[in-house]
Parts: sequence; C-alpha cells; structure tokens
Amino acid sequence: MKGTNLGEFEELVLLTVAALINEAYSVAVCDELSSHTGRSVKLGVVHAVLNRLEEKGLVKSELGEATKARGGKRKRFYQLTMQGKAALVSAKAMRDQLWARIPSLAWEKM
Repeated sequence: MKGTNLGEFEELVLLTVAALINEAYSVAVCDELSSHTGRSVKLGVVHAVLNRLEEKGLVKSELGEATKARGGKRKRFYQLTMQGKAALVSAKAMRDQLWARIPSLAWEKM
C-alpha cells in the first residue's frame, strides 16, 4: 500500500465515496462534489483521484451489472476500505486538534 496522506481533493472524494455508500461510482461522486462544494468538478479528475485512492488501498472497486440504459456498459462502484476509514478518521483528528489550538481571542480580533 502506498502512503495514506491525503490531499484536499482526495479527502473530499473519499468522504463522498463514504457518504454515497453503495452508489459511489464516478459520475455520482462528481455530481455530489459539485453540488456540495460549489466547485466545477471534472469527471476525468475524479477518475484519476479514484484510481489513486485505489492504488493507496483506501477504496476498492467492482463492476456492477450491465444495463440497457447505459448501452450494456457496466458502472464501476467504489467502496471505502478499512484503511480509507482510518485515513479519514486520522485527517479529521488532525484538523480537530489544529482547530482546538486556535485561541478564541484570535477569532475576536479578526
């Protein structure tokens, strides 16, 4: 398994895969990210990140059934692995620790 350090967009994709549970395929991930972040998200970038997350062992994928609606093509569904869950928990803990270090007075002066 490669390193588990997450970039910002990798973390967002991983969180989205976790949130979509059994419906996490690239187009759904892309749509969710666009909807929740207000960003313009390109499908090719999502594909690249999902592949990288799979190489790191943070997600696993499997092909779904072929459907007539997709012209017989199969969707690739992604699922969080235990390592992916651990990476998200670790990233959240690190962020929470850093947020907790900001004195409340610092916010009042801004």
